[in-house]
Amino acid sequence: MFLSDQWAERQILDAQSRGEFDNLPGAGAPLVLDDDSGVPRELRVAYRILKNAGYVPAEIQDRKEALDLQTLLEQVAEGSDDHVQAEKRLKVLKLRLQQAGMNTDFLDDRLYREKLQNHLNGA
Repeated sequence: MFLSDQWAERQILDAQSRGEFDNLPGAGAPLVLDDDSGVPRELRVAYRILKNAGYVPAEIQDRKEALDLQTLLEQVAEGSDDHVQAEKRLKVLKLRLQQAGMNTDFLDDRLYREKLQNHLNGA
């Protein structure tokens, strides 16, 4: 067990013995835990600390921005200045994500959905 795990476990046990967990909101309800199974075991504590401090890897920030731009493109009139700028930025982000080794299929999901819906509607 890592030193940080031992320290955390000791803090939890001390707080339990003092009764600090009694009558907390949601007591007895299952916890919703983040899935960190993709993070190597020895890096999980560091990743959790960074995440709780508000830091995320650049690729994740780019992915979020790309999804936001995708939503914006669906709401802005095609051909407008905003649409053109958003499309350019989205292309740059998609390229950066691909260079980082990330799959960008999530950006093409809307096109797939539209094609599938058209096929199901017989169009």
